[in-house]
Amino acid sequence: MTAATGFGLFLVVTLILLGAVVVTGKRSLRRRHLTLVVLAFVGLGLAIYYAEKLGEEYDLKSAGRIFPVHLAFAQITVYAYLLPVITGIMTIKAKCKRTTHGRVAVAVILLTVVTAVTGLWLVLAATPL
Repeated sequence: MTAATGFGLFLVVTLILLGAVVVTGKRSLRRRHLTLVVLAFVGLGLAIYYAEKLGEEYDLKSAGRIFPVHLAFAQITVYAYLLPVITGIMTIKAKCKRTTHGRVAVAVILLTVVTAVTGLWLVLAATPL
């Protein structure tokens, strides 16, 4: 599988899984929700792996200012994924409201979308090697 194909495939799979995570969370289907969370993390990990491979095929610095912007969003987003995990555990232990966990999770999903958009912009603006 090429880097571009792998990245595109696992990005779409991750976004679909995150949508399913939201639906199962809203419907209080805890077991399915947790399973989908794990699968979404696996999909995200594979998307990141292929994104790194794809980045090796481009002179990313040639894209200009979007390169550091995308890297900043990517790093923030990866660390931000800890927040819904933490609030999810707190929700299970009744130390956090489901609405708080949901809002945190949606914020991280939005960060994921912003990171994906800046990544696409980066690749389109970069010079292939």
